[in-house]
Amino acid sequence: MTGNIFNWLNKYYPQNYIIRKPLVGSFVVALFSFFFLLLYQPLGSHGTRGMSYEATMAVYCSAIAVSVFAILLILKNFRYFSDTENWTFSRELISVIVIPGLLGTVIFLFGFIIEPPSDRWNIETFVDSVLSAFLIGLLPFLFFTTLNYRYLFYRGFEPGFSGHAGSGAIRIPEEKVHINSSLKKESLSFYPGELLFAESDGNYVVFYLKKDDKVRKEIIRNSINSIEKQLLSVPFFLRTHRAFIVNLNMISGKQGSSSGYILKLKGTDLKVPVSRQNCKVFDKRFRQFNTGNR
Repeated sequence: MTGNIFNWLNKYYPQNYIIRKPLVGSFVVALFSFFFLLLYQPLGSHGTRGMSYEATMAVYCSAIAVSVFAILLILKNFRYFSDTENWTFSRELISVIVIPGLLGTVIFLFGFIIEPPSDRWNIETFVDSVLSAFLIGLLPFLFFTTLNYRYLFYRGFEPGFSGHAGSGAIRIPEEKVHINSSLKKESLSFYPGELLFAESDGNYVVFYLKKDDKVRKEIIRNSINSIEKQLLSVPFFLRTHRAFIVNLNMISGKQGSSSGYILKLKGTDLKVPVSRQNCKVFDKRFRQFNTGNR
């Protein structure tokens, strides 16, 4: 039981959208908080200083937007919160708790600006303000974290499903990945489990897809950097080289040393390089992913 919990906590997990996109994320938190406060008026919230309830909440939520953005920018200076390559479920949970907690403290201090200071200098008000802001701010973070819950159950893939057949793993329908091209009328969709690897070729990216033991190539006009960003939500895709992105589930072996690897892919003669500067990231991510899936 303890081992399973440890594996879950150390599994790679897509980073929360709010944390990954601080500017947009801060407005998402503020808008969610505003409508939540208007609909439910929770925890004794009220208007103040001649302002209506709605106006007061609008001011507080503006402060929430600025505060969340500032907190995220500060935290991204710490490797623990900025290392998306090694983001795990435990980091996700800690972030989801720490950020609303800091937000609660900031909102308590902000209250001195729009409420009578004499009414706030007591422990009860501090605890109430921090707890209220924490609970309300926690909800949007949990929403985006929960959206990615299915990645905790990934153990390998069949086209259209996650989990080994007959392994007892939960079979969750696998969502298709949609790739946009720099050409408006061009796009590509496939199940994540079908991708072997993607390779940059000038102004194009070539996708090697495997289905029913047959490998086919699809070509999209775009940069490998853009494709990497579009694939960020899939935890088992990894950029191993300036020109290659590989599916960690499709690796059958590797050759080489810390100066660089050559990866062998399951059921094919195709090979993918790992550059020297990416060897450590590859080793950690591959070990982490496979340890979490035993």
